[in-house]
Amino acid sequence: MAALVFFRKIAEEADTVVYAFGEDSSEMTRQLIMDKGNRRSRSGDGYVDHSFLKASRKINSMYDRASEWPERGMSAS
Repeated sequence: MAALVFFRKIAEEADTVVYAFGEDSSEMTRQLIMDKGNRRSRSGDGYVDHSFLKASRKINSMYDRASEWPERGMSAS
């Protein structure tokens, strides 16, 4: 069974990037806040689960490749 998580950038400040994310591209109701300095993420609702971890890892991976915060993306496993 495949696990999917979608994300899209909804805000960017000097220190943080905020992403909406979820398991359905039409219902990304949760938020992930990425600290640009240390590249650590936190959940907007305080709930850390598999979807949150997948989104965070994929965002960091895309940043590693492009040296810029991605506008959107998805992770599948």
